[in-house]
Amino acid sequence: MKRIVSKLFAASLALTAAVCMFASCSKKNEASAEGPFSCLSQKGKFILGLDDSFPPLGFRDENNNIVGYDIDLAKEVAKRLNLELVCQPIEWSAKEQELATKKIDCIWNGFTMTDERKDAMAFTKAYLDNAQVAVVRIDGNINSLSELAGKTIGIQAGSSAQDAVEAMPEFKASLGEIVELKENITALNDLTLGNLDAVIMDQVVAGYNITTSGKALKILSEGLANEEYGVAFRKGDTALRDKVQAVLEEMQNDGTVSAISTKWFGSDLSVIGK
Repeated sequence: MKRIVSKLFAASLALTAAVCMFASCSKKNEASAEGPFSCLSQKGKFILGLDDSFPPLGFRDENNNIVGYDIDLAKEVAKRLNLELVCQPIEWSAKEQELATKKIDCIWNGFTMTDERKDAMAFTKAYLDNAQVAVVRIDGNINSLSELAGKTIGIQAGSSAQDAVEAMPEFKASLGEIVELKENITALNDLTLGNLDAVIMDQVVAGYNITTSGKALKILSEGLANEEYGVAFRKGDTALRDKVQAVLEEMQNDGTVSAISTKWFGSDLSVIGK
């Protein structure tokens, strides 16, 4: 009995020591120039927060593995920083809270940089251009944004598409109904079924989905807003942000980014260092 208690006590001490080590890491190292990166190096993991239904940037394949353009970039960055990449699916509408509470180390999933987000988080430089667009059925007889007046529009909750619509009050007021959905894929399925008249979403994601799914959908040539994707970190995590930026530029220069972009998009769409 004493030996069992002794072993339990020893295990408890070991666990306490481990907790103290990481607590010490968070308090001591976050005050240093390396800050959170030193803690990541000790833990050996880089936790990336994402919506895992956002192809081709981050999504699950037929084997339920999380794959995508952003995932390939992040895997190579983590490898060069001697860290293990952990892809953590999150509720997209709560992404800022997930980052602030340190459940993830970054948001890397086609995350649009806005002035408001730049004030709240530390972003890398842009790595990919994008636009918010309207997707409609080919047989729906809708060819311009003005023809969406009175129509039912689908939009992902907490997305940049939602921000784009909010920034166009006259356009928003002209719409019949705005339906918020959890995922873009669900919205596109509802559009195909005729439950929606259009979906406002990222051009990169829309184009990939239409090409790979063969759905009878099209993107209106008139867009809502041009934007750029960046990787977001907590406001004080500039050392970690700068290391990721430096590795991305290294990858751009040695041709790695071009190869990854060509794999997913058929050409080099990267704007890193440009």
